[in-house]
Amino acid sequence: MRKYNLIVIGAGPGGYVAAIEAAKLGKKVAVIEKEKIGGTCLNVGCIPSKAYLKHASWVTELEEANRFGVYNQLTDIDYTKLVERKNGVVSQLQQGIHYLFNQHKIDYIEGEASLKNSHEVIVNDQLFETDNVLLATGSKPFVPPIPGIESVDYLTTDTFFNLNKLPKKLVIIGGGVIGIELAFAMAPLGTEVTVVEVAPSILMTEDKEAILLIKAQLKKMGVRVIEGAQINKVNPKQVELINDKLPFDELLVVTGRKGNLKVAESLGLSKIENQKFVEVNRFYQTSNSNIYAVGDIVDGYMLAHAASKEGIKAVRHMFGKKEAPLKNEQVPRCVYTHPEIASFGLNEEEAKEKGYQVLVSKTSYSANGRAIAGNETTGFIKIISEKENHEILGGVIVGANATEMIHTLLAVKESEGRLEEIEKMTFAHPTLSEMIGELGSEMIF
Repeated sequence: MRKYNLIVIGAGPGGYVAAIEAAKLGKKVAVIEKEKIGGTCLNVGCIPSKAYLKHASWVTELEEANRFGVYNQLTDIDYTKLVERKNGVVSQLQQGIHYLFNQHKIDYIEGEASLKNSHEVIVNDQLFETDNVLLATGSKPFVPPIPGIESVDYLTTDTFFNLNKLPKKLVIIGGGVIGIELAFAMAPLGTEVTVVEVAPSILMTEDKEAILLIKAQLKKMGVRVIEGAQINKVNPKQVELINDKLPFDELLVVTGRKGNLKVAESLGLSKIENQKFVEVNRFYQTSNSNIYAVGDIVDGYMLAHAASKEGIKAVRHMFGKKEAPLKNEQVPRCVYTHPEIASFGLNEEEAKEKGYQVLVSKTSYSANGRAIAGNETTGFIKIISEKENHEILGGVIVGANATEMIHTLLAVKESEGRLEEIEKMTFAHPTLSEMIGELGSEMIF
């Protein structure tokens, strides 16, 4: 029977990053995965969706070039080649993880794991012994009980990226981040997209001004957005609302995700909120001290980068180095629409509710030289800070490269910097980032 210091169950961002961290600490590690290495993010989430968004950007850039005298004509879209490119991107990154596992002498085992007890793991009818277990089993799509849904060959993100034919009419049930990103990915390719959201608004967790910009862009793209929708039923040809009928070639349901708790439940570790999450302490330990859990199965942001950081922190704790847990306000939240949305920390309302005297400042992309030259003037940067000591409480960037620029603000906050530290920085000109410097100066004077 093989013996390990750590067995990780799940090879997604929470699992494989944690395994590499443990190996760097000199530990003998195995990773078990029942599906594909890289998990949801790499195979049917973050990475393929960004590949498709890139495809859409090529089309919109052609249209933009025509407006300014670089004349061209789009004659056809070979969707199968776009799918092949996506598959190539995914394959390349899968190979990268395998390379890292080989480099760090991590055993990779394909199969479905179960826990015999807190020190023994069974996979493929083999028994493995371990000092510690890290559960990073991720999540799966949540499909609500929509009347008639069982009669429809609907798609989720698990199956959407397997399509080899471009849909003519796509109805997306769910106006959260994933649904809206895929609307941005498909509409420029010529698909007629309708987004159906039962909540009062799409992107409910995002900045209100950002939502308005995204709605305007969706309308410009010809995407129909129905908010506060009342779904009567669905059938194989259409979604029937109380007051409308929406025909489709393909129906995509993206209404959230739920944790894969099967392995945790086998030892009674998921005991919170009707077994919605695995309960852990601040070091990601479960009620069994040598079993840890991270990522989508614990209560926090269901984001790949959050899972990775949690995995690192869990491994460092189990091998003798305690670290503070990841806080939600430390996690950047990104929406890869056009314009992009990136944010972290508290918004203005949340900061006031916590008792802060709030200072908010905002600047528009439309006044920035690089944005004007690049024809990317839609968007803004907003900093939320504490009025007296200028502590940075949160930030929102909407616009080109927002998901990259947000880290400048977050880095200042993480290093316990204030607005004064931003003001002292010298930003290159012309750049989009210099708007951050201008805001820092504006807010303290």
